[in-house]
Amino acid sequence: MMALPKGAFVAFTKRSVLLLITPDVLLLGIGALLVKHYIADYLLQTKYMLQNKGTYGHPGGIYHAAIHMAASVPVLLGLGAGLFAVLGLILLEGILHYHIDWGKEQAQGKLNFGIERVEYWYLFGLDQVLHHLTYVLMLWVLLRP
Repeated sequence: MMALPKGAFVAFTKRSVLLLITPDVLLLGIGALLVKHYIADYLLQTKYMLQNKGTYGHPGGIYHAAIHMAASVPVLLGLGAGLFAVLGLILLEGILHYHIDWGKEQAQGKLNFGIERVEYWYLFGLDQVLHHLTYVLMLWVLLRP
């Protein structure tokens, strides 16, 4: 029997495909998802998307969530996820991302905090933490035995 690398664990996908997960792979996966988040949330988000995320069902918010979904595909494939796992995970991400953004916009609209108020930054930080926890959830779903 072959010994696993130090700190490694084995995960089985729904199709019983063996994935060897080391701490390095797990950390690189979360790191790649965080870099993806920066690119999709800051570099690729347009004014149109930003201005319309607070209107439920508006294409601007949907396009923004779709960019996140599309950008996660190569990361998940790189971690060894199968096609159906990728489709399920990006659907989960898209739904969560859309609603986290919409919820933040709703709270911001009701509370009407400007960027000079500390409460604005509390809300902004909460939004980002919820997005980052989405990536933890995605990896947990992908890698759980």
